[in-house]
Amino acid sequence: MDTIAAHRREVRDAILDTAAALVSKRGLLSVTMSQIADETGIGRATLYKYFPDVEAIIVAWHEQTISGHLQYLAGLRDQAGDPRDRLNAVLEGYAFINYEHHGSERQRGHLRDPALAALLHKGGHVARAYAKLRAMVRDLIAEGARAGEVREDIPPDELAAFSLSALESASGLSSKAAVRRLVGVTLAGLEPYRSHTGSR
Repeated sequence: MDTIAAHRREVRDAILDTAAALVSKRGLLSVTMSQIADETGIGRATLYKYFPDVEAIIVAWHEQTISGHLQYLAGLRDQAGDPRDRLNAVLEGYAFINYEHHGSERQRGHLRDPALAALLHKGGHVARAYAKLRAMVRDLIAEGARAGEVREDIPPDELAAFSLSALESASGLSSKAAVRRLVGVTLAGLEPYRSHTGSR
């Protein structure tokens, strides 16, 4: 049974990766189930057992990608030490996800394909994933505030929204050094309020 389940996962992953590559090259509206079947080397009947159409495949691929990002960020959080380190790790990780993933999507044309952009944001998976991410960052900020390492004069949820919004702009930056500078500026905005007024 484990072998069968593993085989199904492999086939499903091959379908997702192949469809994503084809859509990247040709655009959503130009890709057919027959092309995906040919590229993956499986029969159309088998393909339809996994997915009803191309759109369902792409949505599943996007959901898997976003889920992987959340798992990655949770791993960074869990590996870091004190509250400040955990917050830093997650925010830096999120910035580089935007830089590497969304930046490459823009270069490949994903974000310039109106049909694809509309499809990827049609379902609720993006909103659900963002809510989980915002809650993760909010909790880390609250933890940091209790430890005296993050400012307390602004609610943690507002600071989480500020941080994530600021770091989304990493997708348009030209280098990793620029991403690190953006992370540094964002973290500076989270410092305890006394650090901004103590020298006056």
